[in-house]
Amino acid sequence: MELVKPSIGLIFWMAVSFSIILFLLKKFAWKPILGMIKEREESIESALAAAEKAKEEMKALQSNNERILAEARAERDTLLKEAREIKDKMILEAKTTATKEGERMLAIARENIQNEKMAAITELKNQVATLSIEIAEKILKSELSSDEKQKSLVNTLLKDVNLN
Repeated sequence: MELVKPSIGLIFWMAVSFSIILFLLKKFAWKPILGMIKEREESIESALAAAEKAKEEMKALQSNNERILAEARAERDTLLKEAREIKDKMILEAKTTATKEGERMLAIARENIQNEKMAAITELKNQVATLSIEIAEKILKSELSSDEKQKSLVNTLLKDVNLN
């Protein structure tokens, strides 16, 4: 039972050795341990602050990126709208120009057709007149081949002139 009830001497020496160890630890080890714990605590706090700052910067960058993306989309939409408007305007101008050019070419073609028609009619009239003269000449030659027929024609013409 000696182990269950320690003696007073053992308690005394244990208390003395504990006090010496406690004094030595306080003198030489306690301050460096507390300093390292304090240093570690500060580094953890600064790391947490840096992480929070980085998180805020990431949020700011993300919102900035979203804003830039929205601006880029708006600019893209504006450019596409302008391009469509320019395309429509160019198509309308091309159609208008083509229509005017077509109408001008049709007018020129109609005028050319009219001129050709008039030239053909004039030439046809000239040919008809020439043929008529040739036919009349042939008929007159055959009718007036004798002197007696010529005199008879002259008398008839004279009578018609006197009557008028």
